[in-house]
Amino acid sequence: MDWVETPSSHVLRVNVPGLGKDDVKVQVDEGKVLTIRGAPPAAKEKGKEDEEEGTVWHVAERGKPEFARAVALPENVRVDGIRAGLENGVLTVVVPKEVAPARPKPRSIAVSSKL
Repeated sequence: MDWVETPSSHVLRVNVPGLGKDDVKVQVDEGKVLTIRGAPPAAKEKGKEDEEEGTVWHVAERGKPEFARAVALPENVRVDGIRAGLENGVLTVVVPKEVAPARPKPRSIAVSSKL
């Protein structure tokens, strides 16, 4: 996972090769914890429908690669504005920041002899 902070948002990118948008879930808990979960759809049982009779499996290591990642978000984010998109095997989650209040400009204050 890559996490980049820009002036206006936090951007998280996660590689999810082979997964579609329905295979990935993104949610935010009350404590501003962003959770990303992914799992491929239930695959055919080791492709048995395509095997010819007498086929013997020696190794089957390409299991169901499920994953989950939880990230505590900073205080200055707008959870109601979170967006997520999946393109070319990369999930991108954009978490916008709260608009910071404008800083007051410095100003001169006249000093008098009496208040």
